[in-house]
Amino acid sequence: MRTKTAALREKDKSILFLIVENYLRIGKPVSSAAIVNKADFPVSSATVRNIMVKLEKHEYLYQPHTSAGRIPSDKGLRFYVNSLFKQALRSQVDIPTEELDVGTRDVFAKASKILSQYSDNIGFVISPRITKMNFRHIRFIKIGDNRILMIFVTLSNMVFHEIAETNDYFTQQELDQASRYLNESFRGRSLLFVQDYLSKEIPKYRIRFEHTFHKLDTLLKAYFSREEHANQIFIEGTSKLLDKPELSDMEHLKSLFKSFEEKTKLAKLLSEFISLERVKVMIGSEINLADVTECSLILSHYGSDRQILGSLGIIGPKRIPYKKIIPLVDMVAKRLGQTISLDYS
Repeated sequence: MRTKTAALREKDKSILFLIVENYLRIGKPVSSAAIVNKADFPVSSATVRNIMVKLEKHEYLYQPHTSAGRIPSDKGLRFYVNSLFKQALRSQVDIPTEELDVGTRDVFAKASKILSQYSDNIGFVISPRITKMNFRHIRFIKIGDNRILMIFVTLSNMVFHEIAETNDYFTQQELDQASRYLNESFRGRSLLFVQDYLSKEIPKYRIRFEHTFHKLDTLLKAYFSREEHANQIFIEGTSKLLDKPELSDMEHLKSLFKSFEEKTKLAKLLSEFISLERVKVMIGSEINLADVTECSLILSHYGSDRQILGSLGIIGPKRIPYKKIIPLVDMVAKRLGQTISLDYS
């Protein structure tokens, strides 16, 4: 998202960037004297003050108190992020990611932990839907009259345990037959492929197999419907927000933590922000969620070359080191996508 900006001279931009970087570092209003001391070019306090007034007039800065210095607005932060974005993406991040090379299910929790640990903020990963994942082995186990436990092993040996509910009655013998059929006929394929195949093949085998095929098709559809409303999200580092002075308001924090506790709702909201951009930065009011107007969201999608599988990123106060976090999110997304690419067609 690019904000329409007033024409700024190079000196105006330099002063704005110095103010933003000082604010990101110290978290307090920035004075003209501080900018004069930090500038690597000759400039007087009077010139800096005039430029700050101009930047405030055009809503890049605001003054929280009459006697205080200036703080960058969401618009000022957006101008800064847009200016450094391409350079930040080219930056190298020196952090160990060997844990992400092993394609077990806890790779999603590990990725969220790395994001949190190296950003000192909240890291999150929304896991992909298993119906899109190619399976090595699948088994159905009856756990109730209308409830089926599905054990799903991907090609990279991630193991998922999911429950499907269906109105059709299955015996365990029928479920065992269905498991054998899927393993023998569709190993290396996804459940989406299987369900599409069954829908097309049922009419061809109407006499001998229609009843069995139809029940299996209905079971898969029931699980697909449940999965549509149940993205799983892995979150690390919510306690780190307690140390952020910008988010010290306890009522605001309670509201924010409530959002994180409602993981299904949060996952759905974050999923809506997925785009084709490598990394997307959303600042304050741009997020358009009441509980996070004082936060920034830096996220990326991950997956194979052919499809977006999920998203991951960082949530923190607007005063975060964008230069460091943009390449961090980009790198973790790439590594996670490489690790699980075997599981997708």
